[in-house]
Amino acid sequence: MTDPTTKDQGQTCDFEAMRATAPEHAYLEPFIGTFKAKISMFMGPGDPMIATGVMKNEPELGGRFLRHHYTGDPSEGPFSAFHGRGYWGYNTVDKRFESVWIDNACTFMIVDRGHASDNGKTFEMEGHMTDPGSGKPMTRRSVITLIDKDTHLMEMYHHPEGGEECKTMEIRYERT
Repeated sequence: MTDPTTKDQGQTCDFEAMRATAPEHAYLEPFIGTFKAKISMFMGPGDPMIATGVMKNEPELGGRFLRHHYTGDPSEGPFSAFHGRGYWGYNTVDKRFESVWIDNACTFMIVDRGHASDNGKTFEMEGHMTDPGSGKPMTRRSVITLIDKDTHLMEMYHHPEGGEECKTMEIRYERT
């Protein structure tokens, strides 16, 4: 067996560099804790559909990742028993933030990648998915803004192929 940190067939693998954390991992710290969520979903003209719930965020694997555990409050409508799980972290190899989200409202995984502002107060993430209505490719964009140590806001936008970007959701999180 060869040493994984040496060249082998023209490739190198630096496991120490791969597992080392970066200053950007500290940008996740203000999001640790339990937050009450107020969700506004913009599903067409008129007032948004409102839902509430609780998001618990915990650091995992030495602070490399933030684990999300969302439980929706009981409500009427299509998302009456909404539950979601996710992870968010900083990829030191590709120098970007990455997230994955799953929930009981769909059967696909949502994967986003993006960057933070220099001060770590704003994050812009982007991903791609199939538009459930048209079956065509669609881009999703999220902007996460740290308002203060107890409040942050996530705004989500969808941009269907051949269409214009529109805001589809806003979630306001307040520490409990």
